[in-house]
This record gives sequence, structure tokens and C-alpha cells, in this order.
Amino acid sequence: MSKTTSIFSALLCTLIWGTTFIAQETGMELIGPYVFNGVRFFVGFLALIPFYFLIERKKSIKEISKNKFRFFFYSILIGFFLFLGSVFQQVALIYTDVANAAFFTIFYVPMVPIIVFFMFKKNIHWSVWPSVFLCVLGGYLLTNFQDSTIRIGDSLVIIGALFWSLHIIFIGKIIKEFDAPITIGLVQTIVVSFCSLILAIIFEEFILINILNQKIQILYAGILSGGIAFVLQIYAQKNIPPAPSAIIFSLEGVFATVAAWIILSQILNINNIIGCLFILIGVLISQLAPLMKKASYK
Repeated sequence: MSKTTSIFSALLCTLIWGTTFIAQETGMELIGPYVFNGVRFFVGFLALIPFYFLIERKKSIKEISKNKFRFFFYSILIGFFLFLGSVFQQVALIYTDVANAAFFTIFYVPMVPIIVFFMFKKNIHWSVWPSVFLCVLGGYLLTNFQDSTIRIGDSLVIIGALFWSLHIIFIGKIIKEFDAPITIGLVQTIVVSFCSLILAIIFEEFILINILNQKIQILYAGILSGGIAFVLQIYAQKNIPPAPSAIIFSLEGVFATVAAWIILSQILNINNIIGCLFILIGVLISQLAPLMKKASYK
């Protein structure tokens, strides 16, 4: 897979993530966040099974045989990080709006290079830091945060952003060692579903008619986001390091804001538009600056 294909995968993944914020918020009108998350990721798991058998079954058996323990350890670990990131985000949407949730979620943009630097002692290309600044500033301008008070939901999203960061970092590690993105996606989605459903059994009620009444949101968030988008993320990170990946993924704030404008009729003001531009510039800097340095040596 080329880097261009990886970037396209990252952008498509991010588009799906951004628009899924709408489904996540409206999908809790009749059911709780744990039921929604559990059913959503189980649907994502089911959606990936045909792709596994059609595309990757033979290849994945060979890949896993390299080191079964490491494969399942990392797959379950990233599944657990994904569970924590998604469940904090889902619960947060009860208390905060789509724009704020999208903004605080992209706090993984500054978190990823910091964690990579301190945990793995890896040098970060200089372009990451101005890109991080532009993405966070852009995310701020995408919200109406300057007119609101910090709510519990915003704090929950920030906690979730830490686990999104760890998820992005360890996806980068596992895909470098095991070229089996669909299989990794299957393991992580069933881990998220299982953990979410345990919380649902403890704290919520399963009412089938209510779940069925939210089927559009569940199917969208499950098949496209819970299943396909997270596999696209794995494909993307095959050729893009964690820090630049996080910067590209920050575009979900842009897509979430535009989706809220189109679907929920939330006003897109001049600050929102400037915020979109800042994030776009940040993404371009993170991707083009390293290429310009390589070109200068030719």
C-alpha cells in the first residue's frame, strides 16, 4: 500500500468519524450510552466478518503465526483503549454538544507526539508542533466554547482523548508487525462490544423495541464507524506515523461541525470557518513539510 492510499484511507476514516458524532448524539434518545456502544460495535464486528473471509483469512493466519501471543495481546490492548475512548466519548455526549465533544476529542493531537516522545524516546519532526498548535486552535474555533461553561461532559471527553491517543500509538505498533488490519479490527470491535455490554447489564436496561427504534443511528455508527472506519485507520497507519496520523484525524472536528450544520441546522459562523482552515493548514504542514525536506536531498 502506498502512502497516498494511506492518506486517502485516513481522510475517509476521518469523514466517517466526524459525521458519526451526529449518530452518536441522536442515537441515545431511547437507549443508554453503554447499550448504544455495545450494540454499535457488535454490528461493526458482524460487518467485518464477510471482508475477513473474502480478503484476509489466509493471509491473517500466516501473519498471526509469527507470534500469536503478541498479536492477541496488542489486539486486545488496543481494543481496550478503544473501549475506554469510545465509552467516555459516548457518555460525554449526554452532557455536552457535538461541537464541544469534537473539539475536546482532538486533544489526542497534542497527546500523541508527547506520549510517543516520552514513552518510546522517538524524535518528532519539527512540523508536528506547529501543526498541533493550529489543530487545537482550529478545534477551539469550531466550538461555541467561548460562550459556555466547562461541563462534566467536556472533562469526560478529555479523559477519553488520552485513550484515543494510546489507541492510535499502539495501532501504529501492531500494524508494523502484523499486516492483518481486518483481523485486528475484528478483535478490537468485539472487545469494545463485550466490555460495553457488561456495563450495560450492570447499569442499564435492554429494551429491544427501543434499540430497534434507534436502528439507523446504530447501523451508521456500527457498520461505517465501528467497523469500516477503524479498519481504514489501521490501513492508514501502515504508512503514516502516529503523530502525523493524529493530525489528519483531527479533521473529524471539521467534518463533525459541518455535519452538525447540515443535519442539525447548527449555525456555521466565521469562527467555525476559520477553525476549519486552521486545521486544514495544520494537516497540510504535517504532511508536506517532511516531503519537502526529502526533496531537498535529491
